[in-house]
Amino acid sequence: MKSKTEKLIRRFEISLAAAFVITSIFSFVSFAASCSDVRRDVLRMHVIANSDSDEDQILKLKVRDAVLNEGEEIFDGSLTSANAEKLLIPQKERLEETAREVIRKNGFDYDVRLEIGKDFFSTRTYDDRITLPAGEYEAVRVIIGEGKGKNWWCVMFPPMCLPAAESSDDAELQDILSEDELKVVESNPKFEPRFKIIEIYEKLTQKLK
Repeated sequence: MKSKTEKLIRRFEISLAAAFVITSIFSFVSFAASCSDVRRDVLRMHVIANSDSDEDQILKLKVRDAVLNEGEEIFDGSLTSANAEKLLIPQKERLEETAREVIRKNGFDYDVRLEIGKDFFSTRTYDDRITLPAGEYEAVRVIIGEGKGKNWWCVMFPPMCLPAAESSDDAELQDILSEDELKVVESNPKFEPRFKIIEIYEKLTQKLK
């Protein structure tokens, strides 16, 4: 027979374990909600090379520079996940033609297309400054040729891309994202296991769609 003291200790241990589980669940749910807010507010830009050859990767960066320069008036920080389609669609043909001109000048005949819409991305750290949790984001994608090469990417909103990044700093980031969102993006994924759990969950959700 267990003594009364042993029973009390056992009950305390069970209560402590239950409290830990409940706290962990609450913490994860809160973290997941903040990740969802980050995905809602962030606008990404990706320039995808035709292939991983050195020539195609160099061309990718030239196309990036030309597109960002040509669209400077809308890439000044005013482009957000909410208005990206509205502002970019009228400029789509002009930006695509700018990219084609760069491609032709460099001796290639690839086509190029600019797309705006939701896309799934894995957990990524940008510029050693912020970490974006896995999931679907609104994204501007410039796809060169077959689009099978590595991509250059940046955070278009909050404005961290050139030329908008020239006037962007951490203070501006704090003005745009909530305190909970900042806690998420400023976390180091190496020491934040919840990023991995979120990624597994989001990938599973994608497969079930």
